[in-house]
Amino acid sequence: MYKISKLDNGLRVVTNNIAGVNSLSLGIWINMGGRYENSLNKGISHFLEHLLFKGSAKYSCRLIKESIEGIGGALNGFTSEEFTCYLVKIPQRYWSLALGILSDMVLNPSLKSGDIEKERSVILEELKMYRDLPQSYVYELLDELLWPGQPLGAPIIGTEESLKGIGRKELAAFQSSHYTPANIVISAVGKMDQGLLNKEIRAIFSQKACAQKNTFLPVESISQSKNKLKIFDKDTEQTHMAMGFSSLKRDHYLKHAQTLLHIILGANMSSRLFNEVREKRALAYEIATAVKKFFDTGAFLVHAGIDNRKAEDCLELVLKELAKVKKNGVTKDEFRRAKEFYLGQLSLSLEDTMEHMLMLGESMSSTGKLHSLADIIKEVNRVTLADLKDVARIIFRDGAINLALIGPLKTREKGILRRLSIA
Repeated sequence: MYKISKLDNGLRVVTNNIAGVNSLSLGIWINMGGRYENSLNKGISHFLEHLLFKGSAKYSCRLIKESIEGIGGALNGFTSEEFTCYLVKIPQRYWSLALGILSDMVLNPSLKSGDIEKERSVILEELKMYRDLPQSYVYELLDELLWPGQPLGAPIIGTEESLKGIGRKELAAFQSSHYTPANIVISAVGKMDQGLLNKEIRAIFSQKACAQKNTFLPVESISQSKNKLKIFDKDTEQTHMAMGFSSLKRDHYLKHAQTLLHIILGANMSSRLFNEVREKRALAYEIATAVKKFFDTGAFLVHAGIDNRKAEDCLELVLKELAKVKKNGVTKDEFRRAKEFYLGQLSLSLEDTMEHMLMLGESMSSTGKLHSLADIIKEVNRVTLADLKDVARIIFRDGAINLALIGPLKTREKGILRRLSIA
């Protein structure tokens, strides 16, 4: 059963006790990520996330890792556009130890100057690694097209210039200002005594002062009326394509319809694009769709790794399939199978305490609400065929195509741009 509690200082706790398992997954979520930053401190959220694993007031870097891994647990963290999360999955009897380590990392990081300089070098190498991976770098190029001049359009990792300008003073001030109770959600799923866990959380966090919630600049309205193309000419073995359309925000009433459309077009091996592009014509090895959802906007993506000689043919076929679903919608059989896939995959994922914890934490952090599997099933079952057609018409518009390509394409830019059309 889901339980939600809130401390007087604004910190929220969401838990789900599952008696039939032996694990506990625990996450501390901060409403802070790449889109809260500016050009001067771009990458600071990710930088700080790295540094929290280097030590805290009570635990050295080595002790943090050995304490969790030495009991058979796993420790990790991630930074996204809207959240930073520190998480563990451990045998449930060690829950108190895990909570103590994570909370001390979040509240009392060491931020030693030596660690900062070492980790700056590590992150600069990470940045170079992504630049050397065209299947990753192509998304950076696409984000710049989708959200030009805005935080969402800049890489979460930051730039070489911004990273070199972030020092201990900036990191300490950032942590003190933004890692505050009003911006924290703690989520836990697995075998636990929910009352005892809440009591310990209160003992650790209740004395921390309340502060205002973090805020970000809303996405500037972009009235796109012209297709945009960005080519990074590189001698690669494959052409890497990332196509994007502005789409629905996280809590849009058609959000489930958008997910079903994504499943039908490119989420699995029975999807339209996989069948048409790979199975029937062998134009690409990898072809799929994805959906990004944020507080106030979103993006619908199509990505592929294409034979260099067939890049234009593949692009034309993808656009043809998008036009087809926009004009004709989807079949009843596709609709039925997409619903079954959506709910089946969700149900299976919730059997894993980590996946379940991530769902609860993100939901509470982003919307302040929780949706059980039963709630989601009801919502998905209310979606109609007409809803999917509406979503396709909203998203797939001529003049709204954003296309990033990496490959040996320097002489083919004009020809590619002429093909960008959803009839």
